Amino acid sequence: MSDKKEFSTSVTVKNKKARFEYEWLDTYLTGIVLQGTEIKAIRLHKVSLQEAYCYIHRGEVFVKGMHIGHYELGTHYNHEEKRERKLLLKKQEIEKIRKRMEEKGLTLIPTKLFINNRGLAKLEIALAKGKKMHDKRDSIKEKDMKRELSKMKF
Repeated sequence: MSDKKEFSTSVTVKNKKARFEYEWLDTYLTGIVLQGTEIKAIRLHKVSLQEAYCYIHRGEVFVKGMHIGHYELGTHYNHEEKRERKLLLKKQEIEKIRKRMEEKGLTLIPTKLFINNRGLAKLEIALAKGKKMHDKRDSIKEKDMKRELSKMKF
């Protein structure tokens, strides 16, 4: 019973750099295929999406570079930290994403990992276009302006 109390029921891990580096066009909510010790490590907040990216191979979507740390209480069956993980999407959605990626040179990036009400891990992915340097500067200016306005209101 004491093991259950250590796990968090509301886990949300965001890829903060993705909003700065990319302009999001569409977002999709996917399931993710995990091993037993991986979900336990996610509930302990041992996840990083910073270097992760998604790709399509043979009609299936995979996420690569997502770091899920080791679960300390796991045995020799513990998972690899940066293995490729399969994402669960409908075939029509995968085909739509694949076509858009081929036509416009877009990228598929993971933006948020969370655990839903039923205890399942879900990954939000975004179809995105890389920002140019001047777009990044505009984002920084916009953020600074919002910060200044919020200081003035108090």
